[in-house]
Order: sequence, then structure tokens, then C-alpha cells
Amino acid sequence: MDKKRKRRLIQIALFTVTVITTTMAGAEWMHGWFFLNVPHPLGWADFVDGFQYSFPFLLILTVHEFGHYFTARYHKVKVSLPYYIPVWFGFLGTMSLGTMGAFIRIRQRISSISHTFDIGVAGPLAGFIVALGVLFYGFTHLPPKEYVFEIHPEYQLFGDNYEDIVYSKDTFFLTSDLEKIAPLHAARIKRDTVYINQDGAIGFKIGSSILFDYMRNNWVPDTDVDRLPNAHELMHYPILLAGFLALMFTALNLLPIGQLDGGHVIFGMFGAHLHSYISKGFYIIAIFYAGLGVGFLDFINPFIINKPIPDLLIDLLLYIGVIFYLLQRVFDKKQTQLMIALAIYVAQMGVIFIWPGTTGYSGWFLFILIVGRFIRVQHPPAEINEPLTPTRQALGWLAIIIFIISFSLKPMIIG
Repeated sequence: MDKKRKRRLIQIALFTVTVITTTMAGAEWMHGWFFLNVPHPLGWADFVDGFQYSFPFLLILTVHEFGHYFTARYHKVKVSLPYYIPVWFGFLGTMSLGTMGAFIRIRQRISSISHTFDIGVAGPLAGFIVALGVLFYGFTHLPPKEYVFEIHPEYQLFGDNYEDIVYSKDTFFLTSDLEKIAPLHAARIKRDTVYINQDGAIGFKIGSSILFDYMRNNWVPDTDVDRLPNAHELMHYPILLAGFLALMFTALNLLPIGQLDGGHVIFGMFGAHLHSYISKGFYIIAIFYAGLGVGFLDFINPFIINKPIPDLLIDLLLYIGVIFYLLQRVFDKKQTQLMIALAIYVAQMGVIFIWPGTTGYSGWFLFILIVGRFIRVQHPPAEINEPLTPTRQALGWLAIIIFIISFSLKPMIIG
């Protein structure tokens, strides 16, 4: 088998598996239950439901990648078809998105700044347009308010104003009461008294962004305003979830760091020198925000000071070590890496001292690791450094605006 055919089979296989994993993930989000969980695992009908999430999500992702692909082909740059990355954690009893995205491989060096810019900006703009269409449909075709009772029949026990009750701290229900309205759901629960906050109803919610908030407030018909889902329930609305995540993926790709799409845009608009400062600056800001008040993945946390001194020192050394590691491929000198790591921690402590209780979002550390160690923060130089045309400059500023209005500081909030 030649390499080209083998590569095509790998791409088809990855796409097929990604369709399956995103559909399974969509069904799990939609129904609030896992495929492999007992005593009531999800079945084929639930899998089919999952297409309401996987189809729009993969549609947006595919349009994004083919925006890059066709633009590269237009400029006669050798490029691969997309490689999809399937991910599913349902077998661990943990929700997942079903994929970590997709990528294309540029098989030759792009010599022109204009070509680099075009290929970089085409994907996010194409995907963004489709995401707007998906979200418009989602907000104008909301299911009845009672839809949430199919996922959480226990909410019926609290009446029409359940939202004012179930998201409070100490809400509970009796399984014997639930048996009257949803015996199958009650059969899953082994306790007589169930505190909702312990079962995750208020422990997780989808974040927001400037654009998503605008859509929520302006795109829903006046007759359907009462159908709007609470942020704690948005994950059960597959089209809205897919649209929100697509906006988030678009914003992540448009971060002005390294060789991300946004890095290509900044490189083309402002040149290599400014790109280096902007890219490194945003990378440091990302580390600063990711660990602010929460440490590293809530596992190493030097901001909890009411602990034994030895434990605090160990956490501090480990935390500085993590930041130092993340900076190794960004700055050449060890002294610089260490000084910046210490400066980040001191600045974080300063923010917490001035504004107690301020926290970042430790979920960004995985993204930071991927960017810093694999995608890289620096941008390779271009052989042809021609200035961008006014049209390209306008598209670049449009991409920056899309990044600002689509980005969510805390896309998924747990706890």
C-alpha cells in the first residue's frame, strides 16, 4: 500500500471514529447519563439523539479546516486533508466533547506573508459564519420549557419556578416522591434523600461570551423567551452546546500566539518583531490567568495559605516548577524562565491580596502545554515580507474582533 493511500485510510478512519465519539458525547450531554454506566446505560435511540450535537459541531469544524485547505490549494501550497482527533471519556464516567478538534498538515514552507495570512484567517472566518447559522437556528428553535424535565424529572417536584430552588445550596428531594412521576429515574438512585448539589445539578454550567450573551438576549423570539435554558442546563441543548463550543474553538484558534491561526494573523499584520512580543505576552497572560488562585489543575495550589508550612512550600516549589517547565521553549535563558515564573506567582498573589477570592481557570493549562511544547510560541520567518493589502488588513481586524467577542474566560465551570 502506497503512503498516499495509507494516509487517506487513516484520515477516513479518524473521521469515522470522531463521528462516533462526538455522537456518543452529544447523547451523554443531552441525557445527562453515560453509555457504559449501569443500571441504565444509553442505547441506540440515545445515540441517534447525539447526532443533534455531533452534526453541527463537526460541520463547523470541517468547514473551518477546509477553509484552510482550499486557501492553501489556491496558493499552490502542498497541504493534507484534515486529521480529526477523537476523544471520549464516557468509559471513565466523565463527560467529554468527543474530539480535540482537527488539523491539516502544511507539507512545504510558506514563503509569503500574504499566503500565510490567507491560510491562517480563512479557517476561523469560514467556521465562524457556519457557527452563527447554527446558533441562530438553535436560539430560534428552542424546545418547550418542559424539555428539561425529561433530563431532570426531579425538578417537577419544585413546580414551575424550579430554577429559583434547584440551584440553591441545600435543595434536596425524596426518592419516594420521585417514584410517582419518574419511576425509571428513581430506580437509578439508591438513596432515600438526594441533595441535588451533590449529584451535579448545580456543580456544572456552561460559560458565556460577549457574542453568546448577545444572541441569548436578542435572537430568541419574544414568544419563546421562557424556553431559554439556564446556564446549568445548557449542556442538554445539543445545538446550542455545539454552537457555543464552536465559537470557543474559533476563539482559541484566533489567540495571537505562535503558529495558531491568530498567530498567523498577527504575524501578517504587525510583522515578526511585534508578533514575538504579542505572542509571548499573551502566553504569559494565559499562564497567569490559568493558575490565578487555583494553582495547577487544583492539584498543586500554593494559594491556600492556611496549611502546614512544609505543605505550602512543597506546593510553591512544584507550582513554580510547572510554570518554569511551560516557559522552557519560549525563552532561551534559564534565568529568564525562572524570573518570569517567580514574577507570575508574585503578580498572582498581588491580585489575590487586592481582590480576595479572585480565581482563574486551571482548565487552560492543558491548552497552554500543547501550545508551548508542540505548536510553539514563536513564528517561523517569512522569505517574502510584503505588506498586507487593505482588504487583508480589514480581514485581520475582523478576526481580532471575532476573537474578542467569542472568547470565554471560563467556558465550563465546575463547582
